[in-house]
Amino acid sequence: MIIYQLKITLLSDTTFGRGDGVAGLIDQEVEHDSCGFPYLRGRTLKGLLREECDNLIAVLHDSRPYWENLACTLFGTPGSTVGTIAAMHVGDACLPDDLREAIAWQIQDESLKREEVLESLTTIRRQTAIDSQTGTADEGSLCSFRVVIRQLEFKADLIFEGQPSDEMLSILAVGVLALRRVGSGRNRGRGYVRCTLHNHAGKEVTRDYVSLFGQIQEKVA
Repeated sequence: MIIYQLKITLLSDTTFGRGDGVAGLIDQEVEHDSCGFPYLRGRTLKGLLREECDNLIAVLHDSRPYWENLACTLFGTPGSTVGTIAAMHVGDACLPDDLREAIAWQIQDESLKREEVLESLTTIRRQTAIDSQTGTADEGSLCSFRVVIRQLEFKADLIFEGQPSDEMLSILAVGVLALRRVGSGRNRGRGYVRCTLHNHAGKEVTRDYVSLFGQIQEKVA
């Protein structure tokens, strides 16, 4: 088993939405674990990476079939069978393990509460819709949502059964570099991130494989 890592640094406040809120407090809560740590689900992250790769492949014209086949190998295809299952499994994007382990012990000892952990890593924002005619707030449009505060770094394991090919890593690196927005409200200013790809030794290899992508593209175009 070979494990690469995707690191996500939040450059703006971000909402890892879970689709519900807390009655009387907020309309949209962030996804968080039993200790109060926010995280981004691996399935969601995989979908975001696939979307970025597909967007790039769509403009490559002559070499599109080549890269589409690689993307299907890497991410799998809808209704995958044993023969077409994804070569890469994407884990949840979480805060550092040592931090989560230390806090988990404190919660177990009841020196910290889950709510305190969540509140220390997040804050609540409010917004309202503005009537374009009057310039005033639309009645009943005020909503509140929790955001994960900027500058936090999340890590997700990218797990392969065997060593992935350089070609697969090159298309993955392009998707990683292109991924700039995540979470709910990513089209409204939230969720601006910087993503990097790291090999099993912890070395960042994003730019190396992006350069390789360009070299391969010249050959197959």
